[in-house]
Amino acid sequence: MRMIDTHKGVRYDHPEPKDDPMPTAKRKPTNLSLDSALLDQAKALNVNLSRAAEEGVALAVKKAREAAWKEENADAIQGYNEWVEENGIPLSKFRQF
Repeated sequence: MRMIDTHKGVRYDHPEPKDDPMPTAKRKPTNLSLDSALLDQAKALNVNLSRAAEEGVALAVKKAREAAWKEENADAIQGYNEWVEENGIPLSKFRQF
């Protein structure tokens, strides 16, 4: 991904995110059980069921990964919060707000 810093006119090359929830990978047929009324509404509105299901699963995976990260790092987060309570926000004297 190419990004341009508009303030300086500088270009930065950034790799594409590896945790892209909708990669262009090969699709695999899957059977799902859905609420029949919801399915009828989706069909009436021409919703692409495969794409909608994939987006929903991607969102669920993202939330699960975030929750797992928070759990794995809970001790470090708690430690940092305690440090801030005791010492204040780092470099707070330089804040302009």
